[in-house]
Amino acid sequence: MPNFTLNGQPTALDLPADMPLLWALRDVAGLTGTKFGCGIGACGACTVHLDGQAVRSCITPLSAVEGKRVVTIERIDQDPVGRRVQAAWRELDVVQCGYCQSGQVMSACALLRANPAPDDAAIEGAMSGNLCRCGTYQRIRAAIKLAASQIATPSRGA
Repeated sequence: MPNFTLNGQPTALDLPADMPLLWALRDVAGLTGTKFGCGIGACGACTVHLDGQAVRSCITPLSAVEGKRVVTIERIDQDPVGRRVQAAWRELDVVQCGYCQSGQVMSACALLRANPAPDDAAIEGAMSGNLCRCGTYQRIRAAIKLAASQIATPSRGA
């Protein structure tokens, strides 16, 4: 039974240790913002943060979260970087169908926490595992740059 922190709350789940984190989040915890895409960690739709790092929850077993912090898209707005990224996504109308966007946002937030001023190569590297069938990659890159600029020069109340 893994014990971990889920979106700021101590959590213990009586589930098999080899169950993918994705299914524990969606089916047991009811956090459906994290999406199932491919099941092999290739598309990024299931991205969550594990101790601040972007991981693919579809291939992360519950045993890997023991004693760690998991943050999902449902609570990314509790983080100042997360708020900036979400605001940039809205301002630039990044979303088309939206299915991949929770994973895209989670990866962007992890990038900007590690590198608050990424260049195009850093953005490409951090986001390369996130697929978007609608092809909104230019808007995603622009939103990451916008969020980065706002992190560098924060406005009041943010």
